[in-house]
Amino acid sequence: MQGTTVRGVGLVLAVASALTGVAACTSPDSSDGPGKDDDRAAHGRSLAALRSAERATQRAGSARVESTTTMGALMSMTADGTLGWGDAITGTLTITYTGGTLADTMRRLGSTSMEARYLPDAYYARMGEKFAEQAGGKHWIRYAYEDLEAVAGGSGAHLGDQMRTTTPNQSVKLLLASGDVRKAGEESVRGRPATHYSGTVAAADVTDAALKKQLIEAGVTTETVDIWIDERNLLVKKVEKARMSTGLMTQTAHYGDYGVPVRAQRPPRSDTGDFEDLMRKKAGTP
Repeated sequence: MQGTTVRGVGLVLAVASALTGVAACTSPDSSDGPGKDDDRAAHGRSLAALRSAERATQRAGSARVESTTTMGALMSMTADGTLGWGDAITGTLTITYTGGTLADTMRRLGSTSMEARYLPDAYYARMGEKFAEQAGGKHWIRYAYEDLEAVAGGSGAHLGDQMRTTTPNQSVKLLLASGDVRKAGEESVRGRPATHYSGTVAAADVTDAALKKQLIEAGVTTETVDIWIDERNLLVKKVEKARMSTGLMTQTAHYGDYGVPVRAQRPPRSDTGDFEDLMRKKAGTP
């Protein structure tokens, strides 16, 4: 495998990892339109419930995450592990590629599953033995968040921001930015009662400057998100869809065990290669 393949796999892994918990971007489907809002009081109650959920989820500090993501023919993947948040994101996830061209590439590298560790300064991905043979013997790739800006200008910066905000309350924030957020009903999520909320976010209408900047830099015009909140005001499920250049992206995530202990140990420096170094290497360079 040539150096270009090593770099290409590394870049796609960074993108895929950012998608394990962040919101997706899509054009609104006409069937999802909220219609005329004749009940301002109901709308106000929905916003109040979401603000309570945002606060409760933020205070919880950590959770177990299970998600499935599909990006057209490029890949399908699952993620399972724990994430903590506060001053910075920390956590460990097991990511398994179950289909698509990326899974085929990973299979040729000897493994379709990898361990991902989030630390305050960087994200780390552990690759298989065949990958290490082509990466100077290093099993881990380190992605410094600021280095991702070199990927594609503003889009790279957005990717770094996404990886820093891979937390449940981010989805609640996005839904709060929606002008058409509404209560969709009372449902059961894994045997527990939950309230379903849905909405579409238009980037042009977002008042949060930082969030609006992220959306615009990523080329987002609108974004849809559905979330389920339990009786403790905690997010327990989200479903998102996106139309991307690689095809339709869909993601379902479940959250539980809020307050669970989270550990993420930094991999040995001797066994870690920097993503920035992989990007700099020329094709064919060991």
